Amino acid sequence: MIRHAKRMTKTTMTTREANQQRSLEAFPAKKAAFDALLTELQQASADHFGADPEAVLWGEAAWLADATAKLKEIADQHFRRGEYSA
Repeated sequence: MIRHAKRMTKTTMTTREANQQRSLEAFPAKKAAFDALLTELQQASADHFGADPEAVLWGEAAWLADATAKLKEIADQHFRRGEYSA
């Protein structure tokens, strides 16, 4: 009877293991979504985000400054820079 209980313990997934498994399953889809967004942004950047580089207005420049600040925050979080440094 004790031997049977040990075998069940080995095959039963702990909460931590179950969470880890769900993380492993979710990560590739999240990364694919992230990569797709990066690709879209790179394509938009190559096209100057739809602005005429010879006739850009302050609205486009302000939008680009805001978008850059948001991307910088993401990079700072990942690379632990600035306020995110340890």
